[in-house]
Amino acid sequence: MNEISNIITERVDDIPLLIEQMQRMGLPTLFDTHFPTHGNWTGLSLGWVSTIWLSSILSRGDHRLVHVEPWVAQRLWTLGATTGQAIKRVDFTDDRLEIVLRRLSDDTRWAAFESALNQHTVRVYDLSTARVHVDSTSASAYATVTEGGLFQFGHSKDYRPDLPQVKVMQAVLDPFGMPLATDVVSGERADDPLYVACIAAPGDFYVCPLPQVQLAEGEFEAALEAGWSGERALIPVLRERPDGKSVLIAEGYEYLVPMSQEVGGGVQSWTERRLMVRSVRHAQAAEAALRARVAKAMAQIEALNQRGRGKKRVEDVSALRQAVVAIVQRYGVENLVWFRLTQHTTPRLVRAYRGRPARIAEERHATVEVCVDEVALEAAVRRLGWRVYGTNQPSESLSLAQAVLAYRSEYLVERSLGRLKGRPLSLTPMYVQRDDHATGLIRLLSIALRVLTLLEFVGRRQLAAVGAKLAGLYAGNPKRETARPTAEHLLEAFRDITLTIMEGPQQTDRHLTALSPLQQRILGILGFPLALYTRLCTVSAEPP
Repeated sequence: MNEISNIITERVDDIPLLIEQMQRMGLPTLFDTHFPTHGNWTGLSLGWVSTIWLSSILSRGDHRLVHVEPWVAQRLWTLGATTGQAIKRVDFTDDRLEIVLRRLSDDTRWAAFESALNQHTVRVYDLSTARVHVDSTSASAYATVTEGGLFQFGHSKDYRPDLPQVKVMQAVLDPFGMPLATDVVSGERADDPLYVACIAAPGDFYVCPLPQVQLAEGEFEAALEAGWSGERALIPVLRERPDGKSVLIAEGYEYLVPMSQEVGGGVQSWTERRLMVRSVRHAQAAEAALRARVAKAMAQIEALNQRGRGKKRVEDVSALRQAVVAIVQRYGVENLVWFRLTQHTTPRLVRAYRGRPARIAEERHATVEVCVDEVALEAAVRRLGWRVYGTNQPSESLSLAQAVLAYRSEYLVERSLGRLKGRPLSLTPMYVQRDDHATGLIRLLSIALRVLTLLEFVGRRQLAAVGAKLAGLYAGNPKRETARPTAEHLLEAFRDITLTIMEGPQQTDRHLTALSPLQQRILGILGFPLALYTRLCTVSAEPP
């Protein structure tokens, strides 16, 4: 009988799955190829340090450097058996991880790495590269602002204008949202110069919404009038529902505007198609919200006339006017309601009291009459839901309807940025302060986004291919099925898988939590063998 001298427990969870996915993406080799280390670097290669760090980030939802070394120390056998590498906790000290971030901040090497990763991914997963979506976000940090530095004050999308920030630009691949390119720029940079001109210059195409400040003076009003008056015929945009019926989602027309922009020391000129589009759902929702604001403002203004217990009437017109103006401004309906103020003076008998004679006194109060300006309200409603889009792609290859439907997939990049800043990658709050560390970290997390996106894409594609759904992913509702599981739900299904290592003088036994039917099915859907996990529990003739 083998006497047990030591028992070690390791949390395995989704680590084998994540590392296998990253190996299929070629990450360890690509890291080592494009980010060579100094001759003094010893131990685990930078490629494997980066890959294991990514598995920690994706498994824990935490990018802080100080937590990686103890996390690795608690999973030495799991990581070693999964990667085939000799894993030591000293390979994941803060100093080592900071070197990784500095390497990733090298713009030239990063561009070559990202290009190679994209080529490998597109080829291996047979992805279409016809369309990408581009957007930006900001990430705030408790960092020091320096002249010419990365952390600067700017328009904050975190609603923290008091904190310096960096700006992150990202391009993701349609139709499933895999990041293709990530750019990190200083926090004061505006979005607009980062977009259109550099796309049009090499002959590529763009579609983007245009805020009214980018339009010529009076252009938006003239475009609205042309659509309202019937001067320009509106083209319907239809979308087919799952039941096969088509529903009107938008309508609009287009006109042409000449464009020019200085790019690389020269002037680039092109013709932009302006698409004046009215979204039906947006218009309906905005109209309901506007009418609700008007109704609330009317009710609160009329309540100023009421007198009741503990509530005095407003005495003079000037005070009443201030109250009415505050209400209409609060609800944003200044030009949509009419009101009339009246000063009232009413004689009132004051009875004799304690020797004081009776007398006639004047009581003052002001009232307000209010009504909706129906003409102004209807004019405001007609403006709702309209938006101008710009594109340089010819109508022969991108019709107005196709452009609207293409832009409606913009949620792909918004979701990607949401994952980057929130769960599971948690970029904000950012726990690094050096410019090169911040750049490297954002780029590292963009690779983590690729891992999530590809896991999700493969799972959904396989389920669609066989017309199947997956149940058991939702806590509290095990019978709920989905054909479009998220990567987060797929990974969550592998929580609490534990490896128990029992060391003895003769041999070491390893026992793994049995994989559930759901976990086995997910591995099959993703194309991963059960051996990813079962190989961890083989019996060894000598201690690890």
